[in-house]
Amino acid sequence: MAPSDSYFGRDHNSAPHQEEQPLLAGARQVPDARQRRQQQQDDDRERGSGTGTATFTRNLGAVEAFAIVISIVIGSGVFTSPGSIDTNVPSPATALIVWLVGGVLAWTGASTMAELGTAIPGEGGVQPYLKYVFGDVFGFLAAWTWVVAVMPATLAILSIVFVESIYSAAGVTDQADRIEHKLLSILILAAIGLANSISTKASTRLNNFFVVTKFVTIFALVLAGVVVVALQVSDPNRAVGGGDWFQKSWFEYRDSVNPDGSVTHWGALSEWEMFGHLSAALYAALWAYSGWDKAIYISAELSAPARQLPLALNTAIPTIILCFLTANAAYYVLLPWDVVSTTDSVAVTAISRLLGPTFGIFSAVLICLVVAGSLLGNSFVAGRMAVAAANMDWLPRFLSHVGGVGFKSGANADNTSSSAAASDQAPASDAPINAIILSTVLSALYILLGSFRALLTFNGLGEYSFFFLTVLGAIILRYREPGLSRPYKPFILIPVTFSLVSGFVVVRGAAFAPVQALVLVGLWLLGFAFYWVRRWQQVRA
Repeated sequence: MAPSDSYFGRDHNSAPHQEEQPLLAGARQVPDARQRRQQQQDDDRERGSGTGTATFTRNLGAVEAFAIVISIVIGSGVFTSPGSIDTNVPSPATALIVWLVGGVLAWTGASTMAELGTAIPGEGGVQPYLKYVFGDVFGFLAAWTWVVAVMPATLAILSIVFVESIYSAAGVTDQADRIEHKLLSILILAAIGLANSISTKASTRLNNFFVVTKFVTIFALVLAGVVVVALQVSDPNRAVGGGDWFQKSWFEYRDSVNPDGSVTHWGALSEWEMFGHLSAALYAALWAYSGWDKAIYISAELSAPARQLPLALNTAIPTIILCFLTANAAYYVLLPWDVVSTTDSVAVTAISRLLGPTFGIFSAVLICLVVAGSLLGNSFVAGRMAVAAANMDWLPRFLSHVGGVGFKSGANADNTSSSAAASDQAPASDAPINAIILSTVLSALYILLGSFRALLTFNGLGEYSFFFLTVLGAIILRYREPGLSRPYKPFILIPVTFSLVSGFVVVRGAAFAPVQALVLVGLWLLGFAFYWVRRWQQVRA
């Protein structure tokens, strides 16, 4: 059956087909804004009742959503990106400004996602929004990109960083391409997938533990910086910490030592060259903040998403910005400034220089726990993206099965029914195990075939291509459907700002990494062919 959605819009006069139903349980797609608002109110009254046909139960709250965003965003970025940012800025103060700007930009994106997540709630992150605004094929391509590219690449990157932290603590920094390193990364990845296969509650409880370790690690770094400041101020002649923070201006240009040993003389650069360096620094900061969008992936599992989703995002993102700013200020206090730009393990380097190699190993253990938490959170949402795509018949239906492993292709009504008979037969796990296995296998392939830096750029291109389209869609909806119920509606300048930035990130990334861009385009073409084959099969059936 051919879809009624066009490539660039929705046919509001045609009756919605089954595959075009919104992903929110119990919701009907209706063309009239007044009816849509009434349906939203009806859904609000039913939240938490367990009715409907959604894959997952609405048993999560704002605290769990807050913890998932914290766990995903505070990962490897704050411990590995400072070096690449410092390389591309003329002063420590500029670096902190870049971290602040990156955080504010991430916040603008999160605010726009919260608007869409409360106006068009459903499973699968950005895919229901793109389907609603641009049509079925755009929703599919978003789901396809996240399932086969973005999320597997993210999990592969984090697994590599986890193992690299262990190697760095042992003083080994050149083993990332060896098969032993890759196999150990895959082992860590499999362990995280197994942990997420237990149940949703078990995953969120374990995630809460990792959130605590993240705050403890950040607090330890900041405390070390505060102690060094206090000691230096009390005795200016004391040799403690990096020393440069006390003797040099934080705002004046200083020559930067690059990882290859070359030196950047900032005063000799043209304005265009300076812009290139600052854009590279901002790109690294935005990667460090990546994950701010992940709360929307569980909006269908929140008991009251209209209230809880904005609350979670608008508390988590400022908390993360504060953590990143204070941690980076601590790095500049703990280390000589010519060292910051030369290391990809700045936290371990700082603690090792300050307290010795034993404490450096301890800090590496903490960072491994931080990265493990980010792995857990990303694996958690990766499975849910595949489930949502399978429920839309974009991917094989067995991926929507929860609570077990196998090729059960029917809908999960038996798992989600609220009747007593169904609850007696409820599976021991409510985790999407088939989908988790798929993301784990794909991530293992990326580990074997890719490298950290290549995967990083590939991941950014995939994410921000659809972030741009999603936020652009939010702007279009403001004018196309002004009567759409929007429980949370940020000022229009917020999505406009993020759309400009995300578009810039995509163009810059493609220009500087044409190979990764071509691979991504190839995956889109493959996905487009897969989409039309499945539609042809549905017509014949």
